[in-house]
Amino acid sequence: MRGRLPLLLYSYVVTELLAPFFASFLIIYGVFFLIRLIPLLEIVLDLGINFPDFIRLFSYIFPHILLYVIPMASMTGVIIGFTRLTNEREILALKSCGVSLRQMLPPVFIMAAVIASLTGFFSVRLIPAGEIAMQQLMYQLAKEKIDQGIKEKQFTEALGEVVVYVDTIDEEERWHGVYVSDMRGRQQPIIIMAQRGQMQADIKNMSVTIVLEQGSLHSTEGYDGQTILFHRYQLQIPLRPPTRIGGDDITQRSKGSMSQEDLLRAARHPKVHPQDAITFMTEYHHRLTLPVGCLILSLLGIPLGLQAGPGRRAVGVPLGLAFFVFYYIVSTIAKVLVEDGQLAVGPGMWLPNLFFVLVLVMIFRRVERERPLVPERLSMLAENLQERLVLRPWKALMQWGRRREVDASKESSAGLLVHAHPEKMLFHLPGCIHYTEHPSPLEFRTVHMARKAGLQPCPLCQGEMEKYQ
Repeated sequence: MRGRLPLLLYSYVVTELLAPFFASFLIIYGVFFLIRLIPLLEIVLDLGINFPDFIRLFSYIFPHILLYVIPMASMTGVIIGFTRLTNEREILALKSCGVSLRQMLPPVFIMAAVIASLTGFFSVRLIPAGEIAMQQLMYQLAKEKIDQGIKEKQFTEALGEVVVYVDTIDEEERWHGVYVSDMRGRQQPIIIMAQRGQMQADIKNMSVTIVLEQGSLHSTEGYDGQTILFHRYQLQIPLRPPTRIGGDDITQRSKGSMSQEDLLRAARHPKVHPQDAITFMTEYHHRLTLPVGCLILSLLGIPLGLQAGPGRRAVGVPLGLAFFVFYYIVSTIAKVLVEDGQLAVGPGMWLPNLFFVLVLVMIFRRVERERPLVPERLSMLAENLQERLVLRPWKALMQWGRRREVDASKESSAGLLVHAHPEKMLFHLPGCIHYTEHPSPLEFRTVHMARKAGLQPCPLCQGEMEKYQ
């Protein structure tokens, strides 16, 4: 029976956490998808990508998005799950049955460890592979655009500064009657005319080669010119497709597309520059620290979710978002300090995770002992700072504004005409319904003068008298 109880408890807790996890995942991923889709559409429209290629292109970006979506969704799912259990008093019922908070920790740890392992797989394996595949796909699409742009009896500018004209194209994609104008690095173009030609793509080296046969090359520089007859001539052109997505050039071979083994090999190369070695090792540790951070943030969701309760505001999700943003800010600062050489690579990259582990242990122990999330002294200090830095200046500003309104009202009353009826011993202010109802025989410049004459404000004007005191 004792063995069945933990299994039943673990399965129940995991079931309660998975539903908000998947819901949070879909919502957060949808937001990241829309943010990433906008710059991606520029490439789609420029290269004329069809729907299947668009799906392939986005699938290569998919792991990079999940690297941030999964930790956020995991933490949010734990917070929402424990918030619901707390609001519905199920946590209280479990504690009354002798189930402590530590006994609820293993299922959350197992689920968070699985999610963190998935994040690590994306970080270490899929993201580098996706970047390489994306580069190859983009160059393949650029080459296809060139193929589609080169048509019979038309000038094409798909190759940038190289303009190609082809008279006819046979069934084997061979050109006949070729005219090429090469303006690369020149003020006067090189004119090439050939009887035959074809284009070969080298996706691995990310370039295309135009092979021309039986032709002539005409070059003019100033007043001098030359003509060269050739049997075979090759014109190599690097592919330069529009491949910037969100400010990142995805066609550049970078540390993000290198595997863990490549990063270690590059960092330990005898001829590598010390700064480059630090950069490679920083990327190596960064990919390992993110999954561990996902595990820590997920476990941190337990005490944050328990801050809810009947009659209390559910502050777990806002606090979780604040911790999530704070974690990535601290991680980014540590990474910058490591790359600048101010911290050692290993300790510097793992320092944020160590700090958040200490925060997690401290918060978890306080919540387990049913103490406030923030120590009382720290809470009083924060309240005092809020009182001194925020509330007092705000109150002083509001009082100053009220005094200005009163002063303005008094100044405006200098030219005020007060209508009075001596038979009723009442006077009316502008805006009163009786102000123009009957022509009054008396008019006063100020309220003070009307009161000095022994008159009193009418009941409707009584509430407006504070402005004119």
